[in-house]
Amino acid sequence: MGKTLLIISGGIEAVPGIQLAKEMGLYVVVSDRSPDAPGFEHADDSIIACTYDVDETVQKAKHYHETVRKFDGAMCIASDVPLTVASVANELGLPGIPIASAELAMDKMAMKIKFHKDGVPVPKFEKIENRNQLEEIIKNWGYPVVIKPADSRGARGVLRLTKEVDLEWAWAHSKENSPTGRVMVEKYLEGPQVSTESMMVDGNCYTVGFSDRNYEFLEKYAPYIIENGGDLPSYLPYKIQEDIKIIIEKAALSMGITNGIVKGDIVVHDGKPYVIELAARLSGGYFCTHEIPMNTGVDLVGNAIKMAIGERLDLNDLLPKFNKNICQRYIFPKPGILNEINGLDELENNSSIKYFNLHVKPGQKIERPTAHPSRAGMVIATGESREDTRINAKTAIEAIKFSYQT
Repeated sequence: MGKTLLIISGGIEAVPGIQLAKEMGLYVVVSDRSPDAPGFEHADDSIIACTYDVDETVQKAKHYHETVRKFDGAMCIASDVPLTVASVANELGLPGIPIASAELAMDKMAMKIKFHKDGVPVPKFEKIENRNQLEEIIKNWGYPVVIKPADSRGARGVLRLTKEVDLEWAWAHSKENSPTGRVMVEKYLEGPQVSTESMMVDGNCYTVGFSDRNYEFLEKYAPYIIENGGDLPSYLPYKIQEDIKIIIEKAALSMGITNGIVKGDIVVHDGKPYVIELAARLSGGYFCTHEIPMNTGVDLVGNAIKMAIGERLDLNDLLPKFNKNICQRYIFPKPGILNEINGLDELENNSSIKYFNLHVKPGQKIERPTAHPSRAGMVIATGESREDTRINAKTAIEAIKFSYQT
């Protein structure tokens, strides 16, 4: 009997990883709370359990493990549930990161405190209890600052505050997006931001994903911080990229992660990198499943699957084989009720577009973006140069024509 892998997330972005695990000869069980989760269609078996409910998932995974088929590993793909994964792994004696590490990954405030204690560079931060405290911090720090829930996901409740933003509303908005009602503020550092994806192996960090984040809509959707994809390879100087890799390893070790995936959000301010956040999971947005292998030839997800089931990795598999131009951009239709969508056939016949998806449909009401789940779809383009690649992505999105009900 082949090895059995539990993937705790059945969303559409997990599907490529589920398919890959199947191609690797694994028996794949997917857990998700929705009976209609896209991942179930590609799995060998399913468990209905909320990915965010640690106790429910542990209980049902344990029952399956003891009565149906023993698991050899557990992981998540494009879902921010490292605590659920770590708890299942701990309960069933599977490979995985420590529960304490996963708890840090789910609590941005606790993470920043630990980083600061261990000398990992982070933006100035504070926990805030009320609007008056927020006003006092802004008086001392100056604008802009970022207010965010201490424990939310997908940029929900994350705001960039300038003097135009109502602080009472901002405080309430961030608080209502925190499951525990906890809010923090940090100094907004000007400078380029990068998304990274790394694998920790026996305490050593191998950063294989390195994308320059695109915030061209920072003012358009203010005060919400809406990212519009990224560009690979990075244009940052080699020295800064190496500095970033060093602090990612330091941050991962600070969190107690010696074997596992870490996804970094990094800002470079005045030539120095700072850690905004470090997630203990494979990324969403098709970064891990599509962009990294297209850019470098490294099968990060395949290696993460091997680690999850306890197989030893060949470190040569984590070394880039090439460095191709890749541009990812998201699709943001204007607000309104969709009537028709045309032009997708042009994307299907466009050789520079390596992947695209659109998950809105006629009759659906489009709202102004307020968080990452607001995005309507995305394209991944390639090209001869960085600029060509960006133009190809932009041209592809402009080919999609949305009409609206009047």
